[in-house]
Amino acid sequence: MTQYQTGKRITGYQPDYVVFDLETTGISCEKDSIIEISALKAGSGVVTDTFSTLVNPKRAIPYGATQVNGITDEMVADAPLLQDVLPEFLEFIGGNVLVGHNIHTFDLRFLAKAARELLGREVSNDYIDTLYMARRCLPDLQHYKLTDLAAYFQINTKGAHRALEDCRMNQACYEKMALLQKEISVDVCPVCSGELVKRNGKFGEFYGCSNFPHCRYTRNARKSE
Repeated sequence: MTQYQTGKRITGYQPDYVVFDLETTGISCEKDSIIEISALKAGSGVVTDTFSTLVNPKRAIPYGATQVNGITDEMVADAPLLQDVLPEFLEFIGGNVLVGHNIHTFDLRFLAKAARELLGREVSNDYIDTLYMARRCLPDLQHYKLTDLAAYFQINTKGAHRALEDCRMNQACYEKMALLQKEISVDVCPVCSGELVKRNGKFGEFYGCSNFPHCRYTRNARKSE
């Protein structure tokens, strides 16, 4: 699989950020297309601006995708093409930290591929994936879909699987988990703010940055315990 440049996945709470979400025709960034792109900008827990548009993928939307997100061929027939709206979206996110659910392995790959192929640009924003955040903050939760998190925090899930509604849900979940994260001891990399993870190496246990190979910071485990 082609590797697309992104920023670093970080751990600590960021008060100023952009939550974003994509809806697509499928799960492969190499074969499938973006059909909706949405984002909201927030500062200190308050939403200050939003961005949302359907996208014409120039192909039929598979039945299975429509069953998930409710987006049909008719809905996108008069929507703009991705190359026409992507510059506006990238301007909207600017250099802000991005927040999203499962973006590490899904949304960011679609976004980075589109930015490179259509505009010759890289998406270098650092980001927080709320899926990883949820696994740390809510270790006893059985499932970690965005709707599971919203239900746990008693956040309205109406409109789930449409991009802007998912952004709104995730923004509320992110702020709730930020409060929980304050009570959890998370070892943060002093170089890139990623999470330090205990690993076994040739010379014994050590802490390494979860952003390896982008960040190669390590620390002797015995010195920190």
